[in-house]
Amino acid sequence: MPDPTPVPDSPTEPLSRYIQRQTQRVRAFDTRRPRVWDGLLTAVWTGAALVDASGGWRNIARDPTVPVGLVIAMSLAFSLPLLWRRRHPMVALAVMGCAALLSNWTGAFLQAGLLQMIVVFHIALRRPPRALLWTFTLLAPPLVEGSVRFPQGSWDQHIVPTLWAYAVVALLGIAVRSRQDYTAALVDRARRLEVERDQQAQLAAAAERNRIAREMHDIIGHNLSVITGLADGGRYAAAKNPERAAEALDAIGTTSRQALAELRRLLRGEAVRDPQPTLADLDALITGVRKAGLPVRVESTGDTQKLPAGAQLTVYRVVQEALTNTLKHAGEGAESTVLLAYTRDEVTAEVRNTGRTPEPSGRGQGITGMRERAKLYDGTLEAGPLAEGGWRVRLRLPLEDSPS
Repeated sequence: MPDPTPVPDSPTEPLSRYIQRQTQRVRAFDTRRPRVWDGLLTAVWTGAALVDASGGWRNIARDPTVPVGLVIAMSLAFSLPLLWRRRHPMVALAVMGCAALLSNWTGAFLQAGLLQMIVVFHIALRRPPRALLWTFTLLAPPLVEGSVRFPQGSWDQHIVPTLWAYAVVALLGIAVRSRQDYTAALVDRARRLEVERDQQAQLAAAAERNRIAREMHDIIGHNLSVITGLADGGRYAAAKNPERAAEALDAIGTTSRQALAELRRLLRGEAVRDPQPTLADLDALITGVRKAGLPVRVESTGDTQKLPAGAQLTVYRVVQEALTNTLKHAGEGAESTVLLAYTRDEVTAEVRNTGRTPEPSGRGQGITGMRERAKLYDGTLEAGPLAEGGWRVRLRLPLEDSPS
């Protein structure tokens, strides 16, 4: 239920919220300009102490004959140290303690001595708890001195209530400090969570960029290699067999449109929703490679269609990348063999070629991307030259219910 007491200039704002907002403004100003607030507070209490020194102090004094000049000096000794209460609270309290000893010794018992509570509050707020022990060693002697020199009733009537008042002020400072620490911890935790969210978002964005880069490399690299092979074959066939040249041009157009469609889906974020290539699409892939001029022989054992869709995509992309590298680097007269084997524990895909020119050593984006795909499924990828010549790429993916 909202607070029914609004402030006059804001009829819709509850009074408690208004006070909280104004308190936050005062704290913000104090943080920006601490000396202004310290000077203002010291000036106010110095004025109050001097007003009391003008005659009001005699109402509670045990000896009203204390010289006025001494009373003024003691009043200033109680109020002026407030200016140092934040930077040097123990020094300020020591000066006040000396003034309290003199005040109780003379019998003035100035009310300005209660200003020591402000310093006690700041010690409890900003200093370690052990500092409070030294604080009470400064506060107790003047009280004992006053009760001994000017006894009134039992000896504890002047000591115990005043010490309790100091203890309550110290507890208040500890409570405020605990609340500030708790608030600071909440703010720090919120900042850490925000930093973690930002880092997770950056990692997700980086992972997405890497995924898009791998897909674009596979799509563009493979299709451009096929187009290049078709164009070379069409050029040689143009003079002797125009029909074969026309078929090559048709295949180039089909391959280009497929590549553009895949890129369009990828860049629009539709590749996640659209069906990704599986091992059922290998026939179309190999047919395109054969049209580009690379003879490919395929051997398959086991039912590879039982693989999860993600694993099938990985096998498809690795075979695609290996055949693309063969088209680009194996040289004329090369042949390629694709071996697929599915067992109860793992699936392997091996692509060999007989080219005389070795393929890249793995420092390029293609083989690096293949290795990253394999790691996603705890698999391994080996790429290197064969002893008898040519190149081999071997992928191994363990199944989910088998050890990696």
